[in-house]
Amino acid sequence: MNREISVVLQAEQIDKTVALADGGTLTILHDLSLSVQAGETIAVLGASGSGKSTLLALLAGLDVPSSGRVLLMGQDLFALDEDARAGLRGKSMGFVFQSFQLLPALTAEENVMMPLELAGRSAARETAQRWLRRVGLGERLHHYPKHLSGGEQQRVALARAFAMQPALLLADEPTGNLDAATGKQIIELMFELNREAGTTLILVTHDELLAAACGRQIRLRNGRAVS
Repeated sequence: MNREISVVLQAEQIDKTVALADGGTLTILHDLSLSVQAGETIAVLGASGSGKSTLLALLAGLDVPSSGRVLLMGQDLFALDEDARAGLRGKSMGFVFQSFQLLPALTAEENVMMPLELAGRSAARETAQRWLRRVGLGERLHHYPKHLSGGEQQRVALARAFAMQPALLLADEPTGNLDAATGKQIIELMFELNREAGTTLILVTHDELLAAACGRQIRLRNGRAVS
């Protein structure tokens, strides 16, 4: 991670429209701009259908805007071809999803190792073990996801994300599939790891208390940022 870069992510006048079956169009996001400084914690709030998940997908380069651009670590994501975009994303971003997104055929250790190995990182196994111990799963290294609770699976997902030492972590409703008590533990752990690693965090949530724990809140309404 390049600590000299002060602006990790910048979105400039992002629009996203989709064609409807009746020949019309639906505007999901309109004229949205956002500048994210290194080390910031940002919550994106809004009702269902307000464009939160679409915004996160655009910031990650997983979806393409109708107009506007997104700069990640100073590079225009959509000026890159798909392979180069995936390479930059893999090097600079980590992800935590509501549904955990663990591979069921891999153990906890192997799930954390896989992105490290794909990135050509050395000592992938040792790194995976260290991070799994850090999230309290040192005794669960060789367990498969089906043998882990929801909270344990999300801890594996956190270890996988932070093991890559990303400049930017994107989290999409990370406690959405967890009960309140487990969700609280996961959020506390995520913020603790984030502070230790100095990672920039963008969090999509509908939880006002969770959003209040972030340094900045952005609220979407009808595809526009209203705060």
